[in-house]
Amino acid sequence: MNATETNTNEGVVVIQDLTKSFDTTEVLKGITLSLKKGENLVVLGKSGTGKSVLIKCIVRLLKSDSGSIKVLGNEVTELNNTDMNEVRRKIGFLFQGGALYDSMTVRENLEFPLKRMYKNLTKAEVDAKVKEALENVGLPDSIDKMPSELSGGMKKRISLARTIIVDPEIMLYDEPTTGLDPVSSHEISLLINEVQQKYKTSSIIITHDIECAKTVANRIIMLQEGKVYKEGVLSDFENTDDELVNSYFKSQNITNTKTI
Repeated sequence: MNATETNTNEGVVVIQDLTKSFDTTEVLKGITLSLKKGENLVVLGKSGTGKSVLIKCIVRLLKSDSGSIKVLGNEVTELNNTDMNEVRRKIGFLFQGGALYDSMTVRENLEFPLKRMYKNLTKAEVDAKVKEALENVGLPDSIDKMPSELSGGMKKRISLARTIIVDPEIMLYDEPTTGLDPVSSHEISLLINEVQQKYKTSSIIITHDIECAKTVANRIIMLQEGKVYKEGVLSDFENTDDELVNSYFKSQNITNTKTI
């Protein structure tokens, strides 16, 4: 099957009846959801509900067991590796830890994806795109620093700059505020909104951070025990008699832990 252009009427990501197990442990138990063009979709849930597994299946870092995953009109479960790589070129993935290359400067980290994907760019064009990306995340003066010289919040910003530098259509954020102090977390949340507005991205934001969800979400899906438990806009979660939603969504004691 060849990679095709998306039919945005049905969503840029459309998932139906997705399942994934590890040995005898069922993590995803028939997930169905869609990401609309231009929206920020937040996927909430406690640790172990399958949030990170979900987006890794979308880019086929993990292979799903059954179900359908369509990304920009392509059924990714059926694509060969070459066509899957073409789809991945249109997706930005911000990992929990940032995944910067420790041995490279900030400049080199940002140049790396550009040189891999756009081999015909001149040095001046590469320099211009690196400068623009760093300005967009508010860190133009960090260009020659090493990752070890950056704070946690700065590393997340640089990782975001490296992701958006190749102009993705879809952004996948895996716990973007994990490990950050409240001020840095809020700054990253605001940056997610800025990326959506400037680059017209469609994004899935995996998080357990309620404040991040409140800041970035156009729509929210809550996972519970590997299934979609509730879907709606922010007010649907803040104004509900559902005890499970209230106990999770209104809790002020959410801890920044890594999720499966």
